[in-house]
Amino acid sequence: MSVMQTPDGRIDIRQLSIVLGQGREAFEAVQGLDCQIEPGQFVCILGPSGCGKSTLLGALAGHLSAKTGSLKVDGNEVAGPSPQRGMVFQHHTLFPWRTVRDNVAFGLKMRGIGKAERHRAADEILKLVGLEDFSERWPDQLSGGMQQRVEIARVLVNRPRLLLMDEPFGALDALTRLNMQELLLDIWTHIRTTVVFVTHDIDEALFLADRLLVMSARPGRIIEDLRLDFPRPRTSELVTSPAFARLKRHCLDLLRHDNERPLPRLNPLGLPPENPLPRFAL
Repeated sequence: MSVMQTPDGRIDIRQLSIVLGQGREAFEAVQGLDCQIEPGQFVCILGPSGCGKSTLLGALAGHLSAKTGSLKVDGNEVAGPSPQRGMVFQHHTLFPWRTVRDNVAFGLKMRGIGKAERHRAADEILKLVGLEDFSERWPDQLSGGMQQRVEIARVLVNRPRLLLMDEPFGALDALTRLNMQELLLDIWTHIRTTVVFVTHDIDEALFLADRLLVMSARPGRIIEDLRLDFPRPRTSELVTSPAFARLKRHCLDLLRHDNERPLPRLNPLGLPPENPLPRFAL
């Protein structure tokens, strides 16, 4: 089982709208999304809190269903969760009673893969994330950054078509966060799986991505699709460059301008009201 081979991971989103909640509590989280993501791209989704970024990620993972439109991966409609669409959250979900190696190998165990083979696969991935010397440790013996590395390894051991990341470094301190960003890019150069990374941090999005999708306030729409041609490998010096600063100002302007528009809510029939109330600034 080689970590160097991954499936395609092409994403095709057509007029996707998702409604969350029931009855009077219902609201449209994302609206009319149209987007195609090529295999192996590193895509960041940027937007204000509550704009539907995590909702879109949940739909890609198969945890949420569309109200209208379609969502396909490699030509197949997403109909439920799958290890081929692995999710990494902001806070790790490691089992405290399992060692690092057994945490990473857990998904393979559930698929019926033998102990020797799943341990070989786990050790290969742990080496990729720089934790080969910590395979017998317990999760509470690791730092926050190391715990997130184990979380990433646990997803990657399944060789997913998509690596879905929901603000995975948001709880880390600034230096650890930068180190984790650089590590993630190094991992991605080896596996080249499709990455969809949600963040509200402009610097993080610009530093990581090949492509940046900027979303509006709720209901979330894609208001800008930026192709980022900063050379790779990327280092921390990039964030102080003039080109980086110009793109950061552009993203800030997009978010500030969109923040001025009203926020529609749904009535019990799932339709927007005729006179939506203005939204307070986030």
